[in-house]
Amino acid sequence: MAKLINTHGEVANTPLTQVTFEQWQASPNGNSLELFLSSDQTADLIGDQCKSFARICIDFPKFSDGRGYSAARLLRERYGFNGELRAVGDVLIDQLFFMKRCGFDTFALRDDQVLEDALAAFSTFSVSYQNDVLDQKPLFRRRMN
Repeated sequence: MAKLINTHGEVANTPLTQVTFEQWQASPNGNSLELFLSSDQTADLIGDQCKSFARICIDFPKFSDGRGYSAARLLRERYGFNGELRAVGDVLIDQLFFMKRCGFDTFALRDDQVLEDALAAFSTFSVSYQNDVLDQKPLFRRRMN
């Protein structure tokens, strides 16, 4: 079973009723649901209704598939999703820093990933030039005069 972490360490999995996009589309209800989005399902499919979910899991079927980054950023910035956003699937240590910047707050690590290395990956860079979901200002706007 995958290790579930956030930026502070390993976390327990709070069980929620998980539904796929297709199941939710057939019967959209409930605030205690966890929505599972596959990599070919975009954030625009649920739009503002994303706020009705307690958790949204975005699948990364393989390391090189970056569509989940866009979905996460759209859910946070355009649609105002404030619930738990979880990266699942082929989640590797190399991706964690960037996933966090896109809005993910929990990460289901692949079984072969080392927890201590994963936690260290969140501090790979001390400063980022570009803006992200946590800080909308690019570095040149954050500089003090």
